Amino acid sequence: MFLDIVFVAVGLIILLLAGDALVKGAVNISLRLGIPAMIVGLTVVAFGTSAPELLVSVQAVLRDAPGLALGNVIGSNIANILLVLGIPALISAVPVGRDECTRSYVTMIAASILFIALAFLGPIRWPHALILLAGLSLMLFDSFRTARRHRAQGIADAEEELEGADPHMPWTKIAAFTVLGLIGLPLGADLLVDGAVAIAAELGVNEAIIGLTLVAVGTSLPELATTVVAALRREAGVAMGNVIGSNIFNLLAIIGIAGLVGPLPVPPEMLRLDLWVMLAASLLLVPFILRSAPITRGWGVVFTALYVGYAGYLIWGTGAA
Repeated sequence: MFLDIVFVAVGLIILLLAGDALVKGAVNISLRLGIPAMIVGLTVVAFGTSAPELLVSVQAVLRDAPGLALGNVIGSNIANILLVLGIPALISAVPVGRDECTRSYVTMIAASILFIALAFLGPIRWPHALILLAGLSLMLFDSFRTARRHRAQGIADAEEELEGADPHMPWTKIAAFTVLGLIGLPLGADLLVDGAVAIAAELGVNEAIIGLTLVAVGTSLPELATTVVAALRREAGVAMGNVIGSNIFNLLAIIGIAGLVGPLPVPPEMLRLDLWVMLAASLLLVPFILRSAPITRGWGVVFTALYVGYAGYLIWGTGAA
């Protein structure tokens, strides 16, 4: 058991470092090739920051552990809302900008409903995956059109704020970041999946529960760490947008790609509970989005307590295989 926990921890560390390296390398390669930063931000950065979840889910499917893949995505979406927004709110209120978030939030709810519908029609196979990827294509096209319109109106200048961009980074460093990312991501995912499956077997719990809790929180750590640091600096305004974007990509891109790799049977307990917890957590944001109301410390306590209660129920209430 101890060795399995070490595998999970080392796998997570490698995943997070490799994902960051890949984003830096890919962003700077794209910019050097003359691809506009706006497009890079909507595609390269978005996919790169979701790379750890993607590799874990694909590896889980290849290792015949589809419950881990689904649990990773569903659990990450729940953790993104209840923990990534809840814990920083304990430090400083998380502001919500209605104009910037409403459109993306509606897309997230639509993606959640589409995913739930396909799960009930499951197992999720390549036709379902293509539907999800078609939804992703529409979302990217809409985001690109909106970003281009904003840029034309002078609302935002993506060239100035693209994370990971360094015009002075030498090609050797860019290549090193890219290679390290490409090597580290599958290695980290392999270690994490092996360790998680072994822990599930040792504890006698369904691997989906490990995906919903341990793996999901682990792959959400970068977002949580970034948002906590932003809250400490009283700069948590981007947190809501990051969470919404991450959740959309998790549902449409990660499950879409994993579904092309192999079938994803949906465990009955996910249909009964976890999918609805994910949707309920998403709907919790409605009053904050509609009123542009900040997530205050009191709500931070509620969000965090809800996640602790949910995770506790999974581990102790339904833990038996």
